[in-house]
Amino acid sequence: MPHETTLLAFAAVALAMVLTPGPNMVYLISRSITQGPAAGLISLAGVALGFVVYMLCAAFGITALIFAVPYAYDTLRFAGAAYLAWLAWQALKPGGRSPFQVKKLPVDSPRRLFAMGFLTNLLNPKIAMLYLALLPQFIEPAQSVLAQSVVLGGVQIAISVTVNSMIAVTAGSIAAFLGARPSWLVAQRWLMGTVLGALAVRMALESRK
Repeated sequence: MPHETTLLAFAAVALAMVLTPGPNMVYLISRSITQGPAAGLISLAGVALGFVVYMLCAAFGITALIFAVPYAYDTLRFAGAAYLAWLAWQALKPGGRSPFQVKKLPVDSPRRLFAMGFLTNLLNPKIAMLYLALLPQFIEPAQSVLAQSVVLGGVQIAISVTVNSMIAVTAGSIAAFLGARPSWLVAQRWLMGTVLGALAVRMALESRK
C-alpha cells in the first residue's frame, strides 16, 4: 500500500489535473449544457470506464517496465514533469479558452452518450500521460508495483468522478456565472498554471525513491 503522504501528494496531482481543462471536461460541460445534467452524468459513466481501462493497463504495464528496463522510472518521471510544464503553459499563455465557452451538441441517446464519454477518455492524451508518466512517480519499486498502481488509480478515479459529477450538475450555472465575470476565468487559469508548474518542478527535481 502507498504511504499516506504519497496518497495525499498523488491526490493533489489528480485534483489539479481534473481541474485543468481538457477533452473530458470540455465534452462533459458541453453535453450537460446542451442536453442537461443527466446526459452529462451518463457521459461521465463512460469516462469512468475509460479510467478503469487505463488503470489496469498501466498497472500491469508499469509493473513490467520498471523491472525490465534500466532507468525507466526516471524516464517516465521526466516525461511527466515535461507534460505538467506544458499544461501549465497552456493555462498561462495569452488567449486561453475556458471549457465553459462551448458549442451546442446534437441530442444523443443514453447508449451513445456513454460510448462517446468512454471514447473521449480513451483518446485523451492528458489521461494517458497521467497513468503512463505521472503515476509511476508515486510508486515505490521495492513494494508491490501492481497493488500501488491499483490503489493510486482508484484515488484518481474517485477524485475525477466526484469533481466531474459536480461540474456536470452545475455546468449551466457555472457558465452563466463565469460569463458575467471574465476576470474569474483569468484567475482560474493563473492558479492552475502556477500549481501545475510547481508540480512539474517538484517532479523533475525529486530523486528516485
